[in-house]
Amino acid sequence: MKLHLANARNGHSFTAYGPGYLAVNGIRYEHSLLVAPDIPPEEWPVTAFAALSAAHAAALLAHKPEIIVFGTGPRQLPPERELLRALAGSGTGFEVMATPAGCRTFNILAAEGRRVLGAMLLP
Repeated sequence: MKLHLANARNGHSFTAYGPGYLAVNGIRYEHSLLVAPDIPPEEWPVTAFAALSAAHAAALLAHKPEIIVFGTGPRQLPPERELLRALAGSGTGFEVMATPAGCRTFNILAAEGRRVLGAMLLP
């Protein structure tokens, strides 16, 4: 599915997604991604949402986001307790949703000027 960029001044945003890929600013990626409006997309070496640990949370929090949007793949999955514990006291908000919804949510939050970090598994 193609997405339309609402506000080009926000830097990086999701422009498309589909089975096995994500696109940021029209560039197609075939691996999980970390994306922030002001940081170029980077490969995220996570392939399963259930595999996320406290160490992964610490690496995400190092980006100092206001909110993290987790895309769990083609369907929404619940976070593991270890991830919840690691994020709970950080002061950083987080949302967990299927990757297509996560891409759309990321774009909206970025357009609002929020310090959002997208941690997206492939849909």
